[in-house]
Amino acid sequence: MATSLRSFAPTDRFIADIASPSSLRPGYVLLGDEIFLYDRCRKAVLSTLIPEGSRDFALHDLDLSETSIFEALDRAQTPSLMAPFQVLFLRNLKTLYGRGSKKEEFAAIDAYFRSPNPQALILFVADHLRIPTDIRKMDYQDKERFERIRETLGDSCGIVELARVDENDAIRWVTSTAESRNVRFDPDAARELVDSLGADMMLIASEFEKLLLYVSAPAVPNSVILTLSEQSEPKGKNPRISSEAPQHPPVESLARNRVTLGDVETMVLAAKQRSLYELTDAISSKDRPRALALLHGLLNASDGGEDAAIGHLYMLARTFRQMLIILEKNVRDSRAIWQVLWQGFRMPPFAADDLIRQARRYKSRRELTRALRLVARADLELRSSPANKLLVLERLVLDLATEPKPTAFDPALQFAMEL
Repeated sequence: MATSLRSFAPTDRFIADIASPSSLRPGYVLLGDEIFLYDRCRKAVLSTLIPEGSRDFALHDLDLSETSIFEALDRAQTPSLMAPFQVLFLRNLKTLYGRGSKKEEFAAIDAYFRSPNPQALILFVADHLRIPTDIRKMDYQDKERFERIRETLGDSCGIVELARVDENDAIRWVTSTAESRNVRFDPDAARELVDSLGADMMLIASEFEKLLLYVSAPAVPNSVILTLSEQSEPKGKNPRISSEAPQHPPVESLARNRVTLGDVETMVLAAKQRSLYELTDAISSKDRPRALALLHGLLNASDGGEDAAIGHLYMLARTFRQMLIILEKNVRDSRAIWQVLWQGFRMPPFAADDLIRQARRYKSRRELTRALRLVARADLELRSSPANKLLVLERLVLDLATEPKPTAFDPALQFAMEL
């Protein structure tokens, strides 16, 4: 089962702690920005400690940038008349570690946990830290924040590390969770799902549910098919269905209860985009044979074939624009990408490192703007109803994968002549 996986161990221990009154601590720090694991912890707290009918009175979601820590601790210390147990989620823990010593705030926290309310649980949410799968590779600034939280809250609260889930653990989670729901998830399909989404567990869980719905569609009974078919026959005709030679063959059940690699490639957008980034990788490497082969594969995999050419050009132009910004801003690691690319203009997580590498193959901004001009010219040709769209695309890919020839015109010479 997924709960025995190493990446899930901290949350498993937390869930075991809150399940027993003897092991439940008065406070915990949920440390890290892995939303999937945070959501798992939150659901466990709600289902274990707060009955659904009392959540309006027992559950408090407070933001420390809007509510002072003194007010939050006072609420935790005061017994509720409407609920036997209270849970407080305190977000924006980073406000306690901003400018200033915050001695009074930490003194109040220390005083509370010396004599906590046994009918309350405080959960500090420190989602401003990113904890990688291998904690030794944590960013230096995050490591300093991590240690400071441990020093100030580690004695009073339990620390729950919400680190990024390891890819192999994510794959095992997919297969074991599907098995628990009577669905077989092929190993190569599980690997493609995890790899295409960059081991982002929140995205994986969302796409996982879609895939299970897709392969678990209920079969349409044959009787319904026959009735609908008979109703669609012209009036005056009464088709006879013979047991020896039936007119309507039996319909195969749609509920396959098995997810294949093809299902992932069909349903998951990021998996479809993978071949596009492989194409831009071949183009940036100036590997013309591989670029042409990938172009043909991309067209063959498209539902519309050559008719989907405009869509492919749009994605190419978008990718080259992303590389242009990466090159201009001198982005060197995937974490910096999210600062320079705005919401709605970002690539899937799995492609971040690849795109940085591809962008750095171009020596100057001029080469990338040349690529955008070539894509724009091809777009104009396609919209002019050419005789063969494939030739337009092939010429574009060959031009993009060819080193630009130096031109006789030199702007510096022109400027000198004008002077």
